[in-house]
Amino acid sequence: MSAIVGVIGGSGLYQIEGIQGVKEVAVKTPFGDPSDKYITGTLSGIKVVFLPRHGRGHRISPSEINYRANIWGMKKLGVQAILSVSACGSLKEKYKPMDFVVPDQFLDRTRKGREDSFFTDGIVAHVAFADPISPEIAKIIADSAKKLKVKAHVGGTYVNMEGPQFSTKAESNLYRSWGMDIIGMTNLTESKLAREAEISYATLAAVTDYDCWHPSHDSVTVEMIINYLHKNVDNAKKILKMAIPEVAKIKNFSAANALQFAIITQRDLIPANKKKDLDIIIGKYLK
Repeated sequence: MSAIVGVIGGSGLYQIEGIQGVKEVAVKTPFGDPSDKYITGTLSGIKVVFLPRHGRGHRISPSEINYRANIWGMKKLGVQAILSVSACGSLKEKYKPMDFVVPDQFLDRTRKGREDSFFTDGIVAHVAFADPISPEIAKIIADSAKKLKVKAHVGGTYVNMEGPQFSTKAESNLYRSWGMDIIGMTNLTESKLAREAEISYATLAAVTDYDCWHPSHDSVTVEMIINYLHKNVDNAKKILKMAIPEVAKIKNFSAANALQFAIITQRDLIPANKKKDLDIIIGKYLK
């Protein structure tokens, strides 16, 4: 059996052409409504589940996304791997607009207390997260870009800032002094929840600008950034079409047993409502 592959699209990526048997699926979750209806179908014979993280029409700010609902819905629909596509700013000269980066680390600079764990209100789990990106998916994404002759840098740290405002110059230069590589507003929270849901996760980050540290910053316009974004989206779709069938062939995903030793709470003390809400995630560990 091929794996079911999920795709979470960011700025500019609201649909994937070529999906057959398209259906829109509304999923009710214990955590509220996801960003939008899930788009399901097949791509090259592979079951695919797509979700625009900001909603169609880009209605939801990074700080307002219901990340728990989004990932819970993916789990409910049987997704085993998520390919996340998002725009990002570059913190190094070598990551140029129109390039892609497949990061392997995150740094959290959010501050509004985003709900980034399923394990609250009576249940505690400590999930290993030293390596937040699933290497088996990251490799396929990078290899697909290489075959398509699309510039993709492998490895690096993604700073997850709060937003929706962009960085100040002081912040941008601070991150550069720390050796950070790219900056965005969404992917760390998704990756934490995906790991808790035992879904392997990797990011394809599309560089649209040099943040505000670069000498050329003052000549960069929103129109230029949007233009880069649209071109990046076209390349991202090509990468996804090549990568998805390969991801679906994976038999052993690295996140598949992330909770095996993570749940600390004594089983008979876990509240009944939490057992019900999280059954699709923890049910196999409570039998």
